[in-house]
Amino acid sequence: MEFFNWTNNQLDLPTVLAMVIGAVIVLAFTLGFVTYAIYFERKIIGWMQWRIGPNRVGPLGLFQTIADVLKLLLKEDVVPAKADKVLFVIAPIIAFVPSFMVLAVIPFTSQHYFTAMSNVGILYYIALSATTILGVLLGGWASNNKYALIGGMRSAAQMIAYEVPLAMSMLGVILLAGSMNFVEIVEAQQNFPYVWYIVPQFLGFCIFLISATAELNRTPFDLPEAESELVAGYFVEYTGFRFAFYMLAEYVYVLAMSAIAVILFFGGWSGPFLPDWLWFALKVSAFVFFFFWVRASMPRIRTDQLLSFAWKVLIPLSLLNLVLTAVVKALT
Repeated sequence: MEFFNWTNNQLDLPTVLAMVIGAVIVLAFTLGFVTYAIYFERKIIGWMQWRIGPNRVGPLGLFQTIADVLKLLLKEDVVPAKADKVLFVIAPIIAFVPSFMVLAVIPFTSQHYFTAMSNVGILYYIALSATTILGVLLGGWASNNKYALIGGMRSAAQMIAYEVPLAMSMLGVILLAGSMNFVEIVEAQQNFPYVWYIVPQFLGFCIFLISATAELNRTPFDLPEAESELVAGYFVEYTGFRFAFYMLAEYVYVLAMSAIAVILFFGGWSGPFLPDWLWFALKVSAFVFFFFWVRASMPRIRTDQLLSFAWKVLIPLSLLNLVLTAVVKALT
């Protein structure tokens, strides 16, 4: 059963209410994910570095992130005297809202509860996620702080550079599946010859994974924040709940990007014996763990290395992958 009647395209009151309820459920699930993703990231990095991690607030430290969120909400909302107040206030909202909106087209199960079934799901994701850079850039510029401005400019250059190979790595999957609909892409991997696209699109997957890490501003590509150089980068002047918006957007995108990687290259919810939602959750969790693992294992690279790698290596490789995929598709 789906919340929206896609056959008749009827948008009556019960359907609207169901869509609102679905959105609230997805939001609640996302907030829960972010809360405990932060906790597990701190725990995982602690274990990898022979530390304990959060262990005081609640059993096993499970309430530590909740306490941190309450602390942020209770902190004073400081706006720098020389900041552009209007842009300073709305920048975190511009950064966060697209991160939640992209979840609207991601199917978490084969039944497709709570989210929309769009025939241009990939295009929708790319277009919306690209607008987050505006919130980051505006936050860095409106703060009237040199560290924030440098962080904002770094983020703009980085996200523009890596958006290209990220999108082009998806094109190989689109060619094989013949669709930009996430559900149809998963279904195509369930058909003959029953191979997930990680096999024929291994090069595209490697490009996607590297580009996704850079798009998420995760280590080793966390140059827009770069605590050792820029204090905190583009959100150095933000406090309280506005700072929380930036952090929330980052972890929501970790969930979204992990889900898209599973859908495009690992068959989505496909798998034997277990329920489809559990397969999807396990695969997404593996990708989330990967991003945490990389943060604990790799050093930050230089800005010039970051941009050179995108323009000189990833983009040519993504073009090569696209050409090879087109040739194979034409011959089969």
